[in-house]
Amino acid sequence: MPAPTFTCFTEARAEDWLAIEKHCDEYERGLADRVLAHLQTLKGNALGFPVDRYEHSLQAATRALRDGEDEETVVCALLHDIGDDLAPYNHGELAAAILKPYISAENHWMLAKHAIFQGYYFFHHLGRDRHERDKYRDHPAFERTTRFCERWDQAAFDPDYDTLPLEAFEPMVRRIFARPSYAGAKAAA
Repeated sequence: MPAPTFTCFTEARAEDWLAIEKHCDEYERGLADRVLAHLQTLKGNALGFPVDRYEHSLQAATRALRDGEDEETVVCALLHDIGDDLAPYNHGELAAAILKPYISAENHWMLAKHAIFQGYYFFHHLGRDRHERDKYRDHPAFERTTRFCERWDQAAFDPDYDTLPLEAFEPMVRRIFARPSYAGAKAAA
């Protein structure tokens, strides 16, 4: 199949789009590898916390796994702070956007809002309202997000915790990103 040669979409032909779609499909299959590689960029930057963000992520996922959570939720725990480098003040929304095509609406909401819910544990020390999360009390994922922060996120800063290595979670990440996307399923319906 020849490479597309158009310079604007109005010049593109069907065979151009078929070639592009093939390349995009191949690229998408590498998403899990790229996400796992990006997670490792969180190593070594503790930002003043007792553990770096990589260890924090592994520890949150380990805690979720040991609590018997489903694989999707464990992967969400692993990747919940993956957006810290690019979007420190809205990292939850970035993580949620990356995972949105592959996770449930409840887990997507949990990721997007977890920073506000995490604030319950420290906002009052910074002069903010620790009950800021209460404005979402009627949301169906409120309790899920509260539990996420209480059991796994705020508790995952222990330098002595018996944290599982990334290799324990890699197969889970690969299975989640290999799923047909929720977005694709909705578009097809």
